Amino acid sequence: MYQALYRKWRPKSFDDVVGQGHITETLKRQVETGRLSHAYLFVGTRGTGKTTCAKILAKAANCEHPIDGNPCNMCPSCLGIDSGAILDVEELDAASNNGVDNIRLLRDEAIYTPASVRKRVYIVDEVHMLSTAAFNALLKILEEPPEHLIFILATTELNKVPATILSRCQRFAFKRISREDVAGRLKYVAEKEGLSLTSDGAEILANLSDGSLRDALSLLDQCTGSEVIDKERVLSVVGLAGQTETAGLFESIMNSDPGTALEIIDRLYMEGKEISSVMTELLTLYRDLLILKVAGKNAPKLVSGTFDMNTLEDLYPKAEPRKLVRGAAEIEEALSFMTKSDDARTRAEMCIIMLSDETLMPGISGLEARVARLESGTVSFAPVEKNEKSHKEVKGKSGSEEIQKPEKKAEIFNDVPFDTDGAFVINKKEPGSKPVEDNAAFEERKSDISLEKKPEEPELESKITDDGSQWQAILSVVEKKIQKPPFTFLSNEMHSVGKIDGNILNIETKSVIAKNLIDKTEVKTALKEAAEAVLKKPVTVVVGQYREEEKNSPDKLDTLMKFGNIKFE
Repeated sequence: MYQALYRKWRPKSFDDVVGQGHITETLKRQVETGRLSHAYLFVGTRGTGKTTCAKILAKAANCEHPIDGNPCNMCPSCLGIDSGAILDVEELDAASNNGVDNIRLLRDEAIYTPASVRKRVYIVDEVHMLSTAAFNALLKILEEPPEHLIFILATTELNKVPATILSRCQRFAFKRISREDVAGRLKYVAEKEGLSLTSDGAEILANLSDGSLRDALSLLDQCTGSEVIDKERVLSVVGLAGQTETAGLFESIMNSDPGTALEIIDRLYMEGKEISSVMTELLTLYRDLLILKVAGKNAPKLVSGTFDMNTLEDLYPKAEPRKLVRGAAEIEEALSFMTKSDDARTRAEMCIIMLSDETLMPGISGLEARVARLESGTVSFAPVEKNEKSHKEVKGKSGSEEIQKPEKKAEIFNDVPFDTDGAFVINKKEPGSKPVEDNAAFEERKSDISLEKKPEEPELESKITDDGSQWQAILSVVEKKIQKPPFTFLSNEMHSVGKIDGNILNIETKSVIAKNLIDKTEVKTALKEAAEAVLKKPVTVVVGQYREEEKNSPDKLDTLMKFGNIKFE
């Protein structure tokens, strides 16, 4: 029957354990000198050798012929522990045996001397899963254990283990196994198994393992269907995009080219790549580039190793720390959402679009990006449609003449538009049309036109307007009556402008934020009281959104419409 590689190649002695020399050497010395503790606590991430070392320690403590602190793996005790025939060495899973009754039963059995070996050993895996009552039941026997008893507790979450348990155990911290050690072990196992594993394939597997040798061996086992296990084979089996595709995706994002980025995502998706794995690779690239940006000379030692330095150096100039931080946070949020959603592709595409255009990001990040774009002056506006019609038909007494509007602004003399020579520009006369006054005749009438009195327009009721001093006086009075944020926006002309028009105080705000801060009852009440105190009359306060009006110069043809002898069609 086939046995998985991580089970088949599990170390059987301390010397075979990879990457945990600081622990194995200590345990070997304790076995040699006979100074074994009654309780051990092994702490570390998954796949780093906690349970393996616990089993080796159980064999070494009961081995009939230990060799330099290592079990011989040949005596009846070692063989019986390996096969599970010796019941005095028991392995428990606290995740499924976490009740107080399970621990009470264990405590009742522990007082009896072992039947076939010197030490009764209990290996409790994932001990942090025990309930509070179970920990309390375990506490007494840990405090005063029999001589023949050894407890080996293993956990990945030290913070969940009570301090009363920690103080009664010798604690050993298992670190993540380095990529070099993982790659070396993989090559050794591949050679023994007759597998053709290339160096770049071993490096990719080591990078993907995240310091877990068990995960690396499982991935190697997954790739054994190929004659040659190289980088491309590993990426294909695991469903990763590879550094070339990920670098292209990153470059498209930095170039604000969401179209190309989405094409890459679509191609990888159709090729069967896991979208979550692609986004994880992209997050790793963001992390590595950020490390290179901020870590200085120590950066090469801190990068993940997933991407070679040549690729990182090519992408380095295009990466900005601000964008990298925001992008990494957005990718992490997307990955968290993708684990709970059935449509991971859509969430990934939305994330890519927002990374390409940060102004689309929700919350503060998007607002900051929009403000930064405004400050940089790179805002693009829609093109204004120009009226391509350069002339209109004008009808006079004797027909119609086509009068061309000059491109330059016309000077206005007695409300009559002229060109630079003081005369109309008449292009042509239509056949059969009645004659119109020529320029000379028009010049004779010009003096008469200038003397004609325009119809009197009713005068508007005079209103008191503010030259700016009254508004400043109102601000000085209201400063002590309102809070700082609204007053800051009131007193800054970049955010708001105050104008007095008769009995009305108009506050023209230049942004939505300013309007929301100023257009409040308490602020308007304070402004009304201050304005009435300065102006000595009742005042109404109006807060509105500022809209800049375009002031167009008068059109020559509009002025011509005043003459009764000219009609427009």
